[in-house]
Amino acid sequence: MLKQLIAAAPHKAEILDYEDRPIKANEVKVQVEFASPKHGSELAGFRGESPHMDDYYDEEWHTFLARAEQNKKGVEFGSWNLGNQWVGVITEMGTDVTEYQLGDRVCGYGGIRETHIVNASNNFYLLKMPESMSWKSAVCFDPAQFALGGIRDAHVRAGDRVAVIGLGAIGQLVAQMAKLAGASYVAVVDPIEIRRQVALRAGAEEAFDPINQDVGLELKKSTNKLGVDVVIETSANEIALQQALRGLAYGGTIAYVGWARPFKGGLDFGREAHFNNAKIVFSRACSEPNPDYPRWSWRRIEETCWKMLSEGLLDCGGIINPVVPFKESAAGYESYVDQHPEQSVKLGIQF
Repeated sequence: MLKQLIAAAPHKAEILDYEDRPIKANEVKVQVEFASPKHGSELAGFRGESPHMDDYYDEEWHTFLARAEQNKKGVEFGSWNLGNQWVGVITEMGTDVTEYQLGDRVCGYGGIRETHIVNASNNFYLLKMPESMSWKSAVCFDPAQFALGGIRDAHVRAGDRVAVIGLGAIGQLVAQMAKLAGASYVAVVDPIEIRRQVALRAGAEEAFDPINQDVGLELKKSTNKLGVDVVIETSANEIALQQALRGLAYGGTIAYVGWARPFKGGLDFGREAHFNNAKIVFSRACSEPNPDYPRWSWRRIEETCWKMLSEGLLDCGGIINPVVPFKESAAGYESYVDQHPEQSVKLGIQF
C-alpha cells in the first residue's frame, strides 16, 4: 500500500495507507522524491490553533465569519495530509498530456505522500525543474513568495539598512533578497542559534539573539544611532514587534509578514512608535489585488520567485534542515516542526 503523512489529532502525526485512482486523460502521476511542510500556518492547524478551525475568511465581505455548524472544520484530523510542497518524477501520463514527458522532474503543491496525481493541462503549479535546480530550492517556492512580497511592500531600495526578525524559511529568504535588492546592511534576529548561523553564512552582516540582547538598541548602535530603514518582521511575536519599533529609523517602515495570533502583552505603542513616525504595512503576497496592481500580481511574484530559485540566485541549502527519511516523518514532524523548532529551520523529507 502507498503511504502518506496524516495529522491524526492535535500534535499527533501518523503514516497511514492510501490508494491511488486511475489517472485521467489530462493528468500525470508523480513519484515523489522529496517534500517539505510549512512551519507557520500549517503548524497552527496541526496544533488546533488555526483561526480557520471555526471561522473562515470571506472573500466578498473581506472579513472572518463563523462556519455554519453543518460545515466541515478548517482542519479535519484523521484525514488531513500534512505537507506543502514536493518534488518528484512523472511516471504516468494521460493521453491528452502534451506539455510534459515521462521522466520530467517537477515540483508541485500537496501533502507528504509517495505519489501525487496532478492536472497537467495549463497548470502553472506543476513546475518543471531544470537539471541544475536543487530540490531544496524547489520546495522553498512557497516561502519565497511571501519573502518577496515583504521586500516589495517595504520598498527596500539600494543602500537601505534592513533588519529581518524571525529566521524560518521566509525570514532566511528575506535576508538574501534584501542583499539582492541592494541593501547595504542586513541584520537578522532570532533566538535560535542554528538559524542565525544559516543567515550569516548566506550573507547577513550581523545576527542578534533577542533573548539575551536588546535588539532595538543593538540596531541603533550598528547604524550610528540612526536605526534601520526597514524591518521585515516574520516571527509574528509582539515582543519582536516592539523591538522592531525600537530599532527602526525615524520614519522607517516595518513590513509585517508573520501570521500573528492574538497578542498577550509586551506591545506598547506609547514608546518608540509614538515618537518616531513609524510606518507598519501588513504584507501578504497572495492577497489580491497586489499593492502595485496592475503592474504586479501574485502570479508575477510567483514567476519571479521561481526564476530566482531555478537560476540559483537564492541559497536554500542551509534552509532545508534537517532532512529525515519518509519512514521517520511522523516523529520528525512532531519533533522538528511542533515540539523542538530550535532544532530546525525547515524540515525536509526524503523518500
